[in-house]
Amino acid sequence: MKVLENGLWKTGRTVRVMNKGTVQNKNKFLNHIASRLGRERKTEVQVPDWKHTPQWDVSQAKTLDELYHRFKENSEEKGTSIFETTTENLTDTVEDIIKRYDGKPIIATNDNRFKEYGLTEVLYKNEVHVWDPASEEVNIEIAKQSNIGFFFSDVSLAESGTVTQFNSRDIARSVSLLPLVYVAIIPKSTIVPRMTQVTEKIHKQVKEGKDISSYINFITGPSNSADIEMNIVVGVHGPVKAAHVVIMDA
Repeated sequence: MKVLENGLWKTGRTVRVMNKGTVQNKNKFLNHIASRLGRERKTEVQVPDWKHTPQWDVSQAKTLDELYHRFKENSEEKGTSIFETTTENLTDTVEDIIKRYDGKPIIATNDNRFKEYGLTEVLYKNEVHVWDPASEEVNIEIAKQSNIGFFFSDVSLAESGTVTQFNSRDIARSVSLLPLVYVAIIPKSTIVPRMTQVTEKIHKQVKEGKDISSYINFITGPSNSADIEMNIVVGVHGPVKAAHVVIMDA
């Protein structure tokens, strides 16, 4: 009998260390599958040279201003409020949004971009709880009680009015999921045509040997659910309201 105890597999009197990030008996397992399928095992995969690649053609000719117009239109169509601002006026815009959505309790991701865009003081002034990876359960409870959750969008999709959150220990999905309102801060320069460009970015990170996010959220407006009679109910599985703060940086 094998028992996992403190990261060790114990079999009788033998103790075998399971190293993090390793796969045990991979070749034996794959060879067995191939033999049961009655074919030779494939050891490498080649990406097909596709004749048609329409995913790259959609909106490629559009300017950033045109992409933003489409992003704004699709966001508002799904019930998301749009607030346009500049880097210089971002602090005032955030203050106005906090008042609009009833203020604290508020939570924000532990993201260096808040400091880069000069928002540290406004977060402190409004007693915003910044996600602490050392206190996950406390963070989650605060997020559940929060009126507002602030985070930055890593890439924003014009095609659907979608914001993207590359999650990590500091940038937790609870911040965008649990408060009554999520507020995504979006540098205009992050807007791309569609999900094709997001997957391209992820593949590039892999090729460069960089760590990729353990979890990626694509968020399109407030939570919406519909029953069999197509009655729309907002906020059942997430925020009741959503806001996109677009920094007109390009």
